[in-house]
Amino acid sequence: MQDYQQLFKSLLKDVQIELNDEFDHNFERKAFFNTGWKPAIRNAIGSLLIRTGALRKSLHAQIAGSTIKWESSLPYADIHNSGGKITITAKMKKYFWYRYRLATGGDNKRVNTESTFWKAMALKRIGSQILIVKRQFIGDHPQVHNAIKQTTDDWFNNDVKY
Repeated sequence: MQDYQQLFKSLLKDVQIELNDEFDHNFERKAFFNTGWKPAIRNAIGSLLIRTGALRKSLHAQIAGSTIKWESSLPYADIHNSGGKITITAKMKKYFWYRYRLATGGDNKRVNTESTFWKAMALKRIGSQILIVKRQFIGDHPQVHNAIKQTTDDWFNNDVKY
């Protein structure tokens, strides 16, 4: 019985590695497999979800029993993956004004797309909501099922010796 459990754990580890690669490639594709992400309103500094790479690097998978679960330590990961609304706070408004000053270089006369965006955000009322568009990078998809099937088929055809 122990041998079968070890074999199954080994198979799950191989599936995890394959899906880690697939989910990582979603950032390169700027899409959830074949469904492209909607471009950000302000796209001056590159793609929204890969500017710093922090979200991409934060993803990790854990095997528990017969399941594999992907998680991120970043609080904004779920809202980007699922979409939704966030409520403006006073702290957010301060941050928006800070970003506005950075974008203008401290000179309010130097207006550009970036500074205009941050000013509009800073002028929003506390308690108002911002819609975060769904830009899924991880989850269930037919290509996930295909990757699992391919990994399993390869594993049983090549790796398991009777």
